[in-house]
Amino acid sequence: MRCFDETTGVSKDYGFSRLEVSRELQEMLAGAFASRTAPGGGLTSLDAMNLAYRAATQLAEHVAGLVWPPVLPEHLLPEHLDGLLEGRCGFVSAARDLEHVKLLLAHAEGLSEALRGKLGEKGPRRAEGKRKESLSRAEWKRVAEAARADLRGAAVRIRGNRETLRAWRAGELSDDGDLARHRQMELLESVDRAGDVPRAWAQCHGREAPLPWVHRYGTVEEIVSSLHLSRREAVAGAVLMGVLTGENPSVLWAMPAAHHRADGHTGDLGTAIVAGRKPRRDRHQHMSLVLSQVPDWISIPTAPQSLSTRDELHTAFGLYVLLHELTGRSREVLGSRQLLVRQALTSPDLPSLSDNFEDTMVQPWARDHELMADRKDPKGRPVPLRVTLGIIRLTHLELHQRPVAQSERTLATTYLARNRGNLAEYQKVVADALAQEVAKAKARGAMTTLSEEDLRRVQEEPEQVAATYGVDVSTLQRMIDGELDTVMNACADNTGGQHAPAGQPCRASFMLCLDCPCARALPHHLPVQVLVHDRIAERRAQMSAMQWAQRFAAPHAQLADLLGRHPKTTVDDARATATDDERALVTRFLSRELDLR
Repeated sequence: MRCFDETTGVSKDYGFSRLEVSRELQEMLAGAFASRTAPGGGLTSLDAMNLAYRAATQLAEHVAGLVWPPVLPEHLLPEHLDGLLEGRCGFVSAARDLEHVKLLLAHAEGLSEALRGKLGEKGPRRAEGKRKESLSRAEWKRVAEAARADLRGAAVRIRGNRETLRAWRAGELSDDGDLARHRQMELLESVDRAGDVPRAWAQCHGREAPLPWVHRYGTVEEIVSSLHLSRREAVAGAVLMGVLTGENPSVLWAMPAAHHRADGHTGDLGTAIVAGRKPRRDRHQHMSLVLSQVPDWISIPTAPQSLSTRDELHTAFGLYVLLHELTGRSREVLGSRQLLVRQALTSPDLPSLSDNFEDTMVQPWARDHELMADRKDPKGRPVPLRVTLGIIRLTHLELHQRPVAQSERTLATTYLARNRGNLAEYQKVVADALAQEVAKAKARGAMTTLSEEDLRRVQEEPEQVAATYGVDVSTLQRMIDGELDTVMNACADNTGGQHAPAGQPCRASFMLCLDCPCARALPHHLPVQVLVHDRIAERRAQMSAMQWAQRFAAPHAQLADLLGRHPKTTVDDARATATDDERALVTRFLSRELDLR
């Protein structure tokens, strides 16, 4: 069957008749594949469709090698899926392959109920100690500097050779009868126009081979890379873009060259907006990436004063613009729309340009740079640093503590909670942030609170109670009647607070009422205070620990202090008797629907 890539329109044919299983299983796998790749099935790129087809071939190869291979779809058993993991040396790849097989079989017909149940089970868990670990800050900087070194070298070489070629074409350079100089210019012309060296048909090789004199000026790879990025340099570009943005590997490899300059080329803060795509997000797969000229100070060397704030390789915008420049001619020759184009060496004498990349290219790049981890092996020897774009993304998320193309809950539960690297350091940072926020909350003081006894006294001596709480009798009565309610309290003076100029209405978030001298808490506010306290506590599991500490630790401590002034039974009763209207109010409040914007 023929499938099409949604973005590029490129098609590919997939066949199932050559699978060494029964006709019935071939038809079952073909039907499942057709359903999985159909419009609305969730697969929109050929890369994703290749994984689905690979799952079909892996399952077919596995069951075909059994002593009693299944013949009909209902003959497939849960044990056949378990067998896909046996004998595999790489846990991660084996578990991933098993997941793709399950996703494919979910679209199959005629399966037994036992196998259907197996498809709903969670995959096997990785052994403890083998989880993905982020890099330390020092390792992170070493990776970034290695990538920058590659790109700086590429920029000097390609820009220099382009200037030489321009001067030659403009007649500003002359060979003066120097054959060697003329040959060098001929090579640059060929590399610029065709992305290759001059060739001629060689009978002995049965293909086109470089002209005999070409090798006097270096290898074909060296000559072609005079005007185009090498594979190593293109990988460095993806690595550094991952360092600066924290984007997914698939987004980095496929980043387009087409972009919009949101800064209008004004020379102010440079900003480029490019289209990104995460196919597995289905209808939410398309997104816009904003690459700005703001330095990522986390990845710079230890002497930031030595850098310009507009250093092209310390901002995502600068890096994007540089890569766009260095690969411009490569894209024209290849006819590619991607930002990254590299030299693809198919053999020592037959290079070509390519915009195809794989995650497996990153570790060899790190090995070439001899990047070492901070830790040592048991004998005290350096350990090679494990670098992948996935690890770079995880490290970016940990260091910056903000989501990148994901929700805060996914950041907290899927990435940071499973990260085993620098855990102790991270816990210490979070603990320090919590302590600082709680200390701030205590220093600001607690909201003034009226008790039930105070409300009873108002009936007999309103002037004394009003004076005790710094308001007049009229304002006190309006507070009791609920006319001055905000969310968690009543406001005694909307124009006399600390968050607005004197005499101007307060426009601050209602969360800031917790330490405002104009706020007064009355008994009827307790249910809402309890609900806000509980909802804030629930958000611990929905966002990173650092973000929760910075945003909610102080109000959580202040609310805990307010609730601590009441007996536990009173607090429990308030929680149980909270009305639907109060719950809806709290939802709107924490969703920031009540904030003035």
